[in-house]
Order: sequence, then C-alpha cells, then structure tokens
Amino acid sequence: MARPRTETVLLAAALLAVVLFVGSFVLGLVSDDASATAGAVPTDSAAASPSGTGGLAAPRGRIEVLNAAGQEGAARRATERLRSGGFDVVFYGNASSRVERSVVLSRVEGAEDVARAAATRLGIPTVETRPDSTLLLDATVLVGPDWPPPEVAAPETGWRARLRAWFR
Repeated sequence: MARPRTETVLLAAALLAVVLFVGSFVLGLVSDDASATAGAVPTDSAAASPSGTGGLAAPRGRIEVLNAAGQEGAARRATERLRSGGFDVVFYGNASSRVERSVVLSRVEGAEDVARAAATRLGIPTVETRPDSTLLLDATVLVGPDWPPPEVAAPETGWRARLRAWFR
C-alpha cells in the first residue's frame, strides 16, 4: 500500500528535525567538555584536585568575589569566569575600599590551594594569606582595575561559538 506523498514528506521532515536536535545536543556536550578542559589549569600539586590526586579539576571551596576597582560588572564577570571553571562562588559584590592591583586572599591558614587555583583561573598573579575564621570562606578575590588581563578577556570565537549563541 503506497503512502500519500504529504505523509512521506512530513515523516522525513520530522526525522530530520529529530536528527538536528540530537546533533545539537551532542555538539553542546562536546563543546562544553572541550571548553571546561581548555580552561582548566594543569598542576603538579596533589592538593589541587578534590580527590587529592592532582590533575585538571578545580578545588571546590567557598569563594567571594569583590569589585575593588569601581568598574561596573567586574565582580560579576570574574564570578562567571570562576563558576565556568567549577568554582563555588557564594557571594559577589562591591568591596568597601579600592585596591591598585587584583589579589586573591586565602582565608584558611595552610590551605591556599583554592586561592591559588582561583588566581590562576582569573590570571591574577598575587595570592596572599590573610586568615579570617569569621568569614567562613576559603578565598576572597579582590578585583582591581588591572583585571581582566588580555589572556582572560579573549572572547570565544569560531563556528561553535556562533552556533551556541544562536541556540541561546
């Protein structure tokens, strides 16, 4: 029994839509995996991964990001960069005072791995230890007027970026 031509065309269109949907899903997974790996920081330190085995994983810790530059949106942009790298940013906002250069403060004595990894992710060269048990944080990022450095500020480009932007 022959199918009517319109039924065959509709069936082919539905099949094509399903294939495109599955393809875009797979492309998104591959692209997210590639960008997460590209942004990860290789390290020799065994303490830098949550499992203590070293590698590319960012150590999880409670981080606050404060805009100490007076530039609108600086803390939000730094927060997005950290969160995309797997960091747990629990607060972002404005600092009570300004700084000349960006700095990451380790808030736990002897556990600077979270602060160092956050500094590396943001391209901030300065990490200082200033313990403060009242904050219940592992690190504080003070975003200064020197942030972001050029290597952090580079936008995502290429056909994958355009395709992902189109689906947003």
